[in-house]
Amino acid sequence: MSKDVETVERVIPAPPEKIFALLADANRHQDFDGSGTVRAPHEGTPNRLKLGSKFGMNMRIVMPYSMVSTVIEFEENKRIAWQPRPAYPIANRLAGGRIWRYELEPVPGGTRVRESWDITQEAMLTKPTVRAAAGRTRTAMEKTLERLEQLLAAEAAQAAPAKKAPARKTAAKK
Repeated sequence: MSKDVETVERVIPAPPEKIFALLADANRHQDFDGSGTVRAPHEGTPNRLKLGSKFGMNMRIVMPYSMVSTVIEFEENKRIAWQPRPAYPIANRLAGGRIWRYELEPVPGGTRVRESWDITQEAMLTKPTVRAAAGRTRTAMEKTLERLEQLLAAEAAQAAPAKKAPARKTAAKK
């Protein structure tokens, strides 16, 4: 694979529909972000993404910044990808362009989730700096998939009906 694409995958014991629902809700991205850089969505971010949706994120690496992403790939319950660019008028032409992609494949035991970080379309000005972060990015992606799994497990546990404890038989007093 290209040095401009990093990919990690994990089998998550959940159906693709549940995983995709989280990925397609930009308001939940900070809940599973493994990098610690995603802070909060911009006001007005759609609850459900679709092809062509735009959504903004407040971010922080050393200092705060803002990005606006466009959903560029969308296949319900199978694949979603977005391409962020700086939210600032001139900077959005000079920086950004990487693609975050998630692909879901049902497998025994759950869903294989493949996350890719593709910088083939990254702006030339920022590409060398972004490429240098590939190792840290890969580690963050692994944490993202781990957090997705934890979040889905917690939501499944919450949704499961509470099991009643069996009634205890007590000996009758004489």
